[in-house]
Amino acid sequence: MADETGLKDCLADLAESGRRQVVPLAAETIRARGDQRLRRRRAALASGGALLAVVLAVGGMSLVRAPGGGSEPPAAGPAPAASPFVPPTPGPSAEYATELGYVYGAVVRGDTVRVTVEQARIAGGAATPGGVVHTLTLPRGALVEVRQLSDGKPADTQLGELVDRLGAGPRWVFAIDYDSEGRVQSLREAYWLSG
Repeated sequence: MADETGLKDCLADLAESGRRQVVPLAAETIRARGDQRLRRRRAALASGGALLAVVLAVGGMSLVRAPGGGSEPPAAGPAPAASPFVPPTPGPSAEYATELGYVYGAVVRGDTVRVTVEQARIAGGAATPGGVVHTLTLPRGALVEVRQLSDGKPADTQLGELVDRLGAGPRWVFAIDYDSEGRVQSLREAYWLSG
């Protein structure tokens, strides 16, 4: 019996010793992982800061001209430039990107209608021409959401029916929705803006 009691005491001591060894090891592992994360974060911040400094230095150097660096060749007159218009692209969680612009100069060409769009700037709830002009060729049957163009009654109207009203100069502001491929998905009259 005495041997059993001694054995039980010995086993209890051994188990307690094992528990003391295991718990600090788990705590050390947790601390080590936390230190690794902290070191990785500091390294990422340091490399990002260094990259920013390099970008700023290169950008600053490109803005500063060296003295005696020579003169630029004379301009040979205005060269035909590509349109500065780039269709807007949807944001990360958006299906469409919207451009606000004056739509005018509508011309029917077979089953399509070609319109001129001049991007609009919005200031104080009013639209003013923005200067960037491009053209769109859309199906004649494309539906357009209108309100003022239909005498104040909200309606969907085919683009071909609006050619007469959109044939003149810039007067009507539209919200033009583009998909991620740069294709026009809808035209909506921006009736909430005053021209």
